[in-house]
Amino acid sequence: MGAFQEDRIDGRSNAKIVLDNVHRNIYLDPLSLKFIDTEQFQRLRDVKQLGLCHYVYPGAMHSRFEHSLGAYHVAGQAVEILDRYQGHELGIDRSDLRTVKLAGLLHDIGHGPFSHVFDNEFLPRALPDVKWNHEQMSVDMVDYMVDCHHIDIDPSELKKVKQMILASSSWSNCQALGNKRFLFDIVANGRNGIDVDKFDYIERDCRACGISSSFDFHRLLENMKVIDDEICYRAKESHTVYRLFQTRADLRRTVYTHAKVKALELMLVDALLLANDYLRITTHIESPEKFWKLDDTVLKTIETAEQPELQAARKIVQQMRRRQLYQFCNEYTVPKDQLEHYKDVTAQDIICSQTRSGVELHEEDVAVHTTRIDLTCGKEDPDFESTEKFKIKKDSISLLLPDTFEDRIVRVYSKKPELVEAISEAFEEFQRKQYGFATQLHGTPESKRRRK
Repeated sequence: MGAFQEDRIDGRSNAKIVLDNVHRNIYLDPLSLKFIDTEQFQRLRDVKQLGLCHYVYPGAMHSRFEHSLGAYHVAGQAVEILDRYQGHELGIDRSDLRTVKLAGLLHDIGHGPFSHVFDNEFLPRALPDVKWNHEQMSVDMVDYMVDCHHIDIDPSELKKVKQMILASSSWSNCQALGNKRFLFDIVANGRNGIDVDKFDYIERDCRACGISSSFDFHRLLENMKVIDDEICYRAKESHTVYRLFQTRADLRRTVYTHAKVKALELMLVDALLLANDYLRITTHIESPEKFWKLDDTVLKTIETAEQPELQAARKIVQQMRRRQLYQFCNEYTVPKDQLEHYKDVTAQDIICSQTRSGVELHEEDVAVHTTRIDLTCGKEDPDFESTEKFKIKKDSISLLLPDTFEDRIVRVYSKKPELVEAISEAFEEFQRKQYGFATQLHGTPESKRRRK
């Protein structure tokens, strides 16, 4: 055991212990507590980890706050394990432990309301010409917290923490960091996607939603080894790595992109767009000072407001509460040979394919959403490393592994119940024109009876 670990254990009298339902005891060191005990970090209690999934999975009420503590904890475990087995050759020290744990703690501090719905769905429609991501806002928030609360942190460590937060979104910027590049793969791995962020949220989300999981992140932690400045895993753990990405894909398919969840998210985005001019929601991304004041409570603000300017947005929120949702019409999976040249389907594409007479469809009646479900970093086969650094071919693991590692699912919703049938038929016609086939309609009682 390295000296820095002994110092850390001896210093636990100065740490705070919190009981977590996933990791049990989590020790929060004094420096981390300076960040945690700020209004900016406490804001994460009001940002749900899974956005609106709790409308479908009632147990999914956990927040970015719990996940951040969990990522902090597992990041510390990863550094300690590497130090235990390779500490002397890697030169791991207490500064490395602090920076990696802080990166785990603060990597999601820049998430907006309802997590990914804000940056992936709302902002692109509200500000289509603005490039924004939560990783950069996390870095800006860290700087703001340090300045605002006069947090005493070594400037070089602060710089590393911010680089680690950005590692997944801009790995090319991390390649010139010199030695100990492997440390930048622990929290947000831009090389192959295997990181402690996923270790925590996959375990946490499965438990919250009542979904069983065969993935055991502890096995990967115990089988890590740094080779050529890169974190690798034993060849025998290749199935564990596949289970990591397969479990994430299953969560995306059954929880994150559940048809009813997506309907709710589409409604939420419409409500936020309608409320934006009055509440000036988009102005919050201009600076950390404004951003930390924005969280999931914006939905309650819209729902309970009496101002006439928010009437249209308020009506949509009331429909969400009463389960008067946008109606799911149909979906299809983009054929494998079309993925490379896929172009987003729009409401106008559906309208132009209308076949039913006597019904006039408008773009504002239709909502189209494309869901991307992948294993690791897209369409490519995940890489596996072992005691000697080399890739393992998938057919040496199992012949049952998929040929492609990405699904794109196009879904269409009707914003008015009476238009479900007409929109479903238009969507079916669009598929025929685009691909020469159409999935069966299954969105309404009428279509179900017709199939019988």
